[in-house]
Amino acid sequence: MAPKPTIYVVDDDDAVRDSLQALFEAEGFEVAAFASAAEFLKGCAARGDGCLVTDVRMPDMNGLELLAAMSERGDAPPVIMITGHGDVPIAVRAMKLGAADFIEKPFDAGMLLARVRAALREPRAAGDAAADIQHRLELLTPREREVLEQLVIGRSNKAIGLELEISPRTVEIHRARVMEKMAAASLSELVRLALAAGIDPRPVCRDPYKQST
Repeated sequence: MAPKPTIYVVDDDDAVRDSLQALFEAEGFEVAAFASAAEFLKGCAARGDGCLVTDVRMPDMNGLELLAAMSERGDAPPVIMITGHGDVPIAVRAMKLGAADFIEKPFDAGMLLARVRAALREPRAAGDAAADIQHRLELLTPREREVLEQLVIGRSNKAIGLELEISPRTVEIHRARVMEKMAAASLSELVRLALAAGIDPRPVCRDPYKQST
């Protein structure tokens, strides 16, 4: 039986790093843990058949800077970003830099393991997942699609209402339906799904002749 891939853990918090290492080792993974991004880059030749799990907010070099450095490597492993400060613009930057996933703390151990396993799957499985996301996107109404695009930009319900000329309460209703149809448990997961579906997170121009709903 072939050994499981290596999980590379980068987090400056000793307790978090140790708990992640124990979690992955209990699942039979080889684990290499590092206290900083610089330590990881200096002391580890991460292989593409593994997975890197890194915190976003770290001193000196943060997770986004590490992700940018990894994206320049030819055989870099998939990267999962974890953060205690869920923020849509940060999630968008991470996904555009090539992150495989973006997870907010506190997270369920089972969910993290599932995301890691998903990141380790072969391209065929990734293609199947992309097709599933596209199917979910097609379930949205035109107005729900507009609300989704505004959420990915990082706008609040009030700002979305002003942009689309609808009430904040109507935005909340559309937002709840978008989350349900996209099967997203959090806003950061919704961003990940939207970017995977090819939605470009740029402000849209409102058509002054378009009737609001």
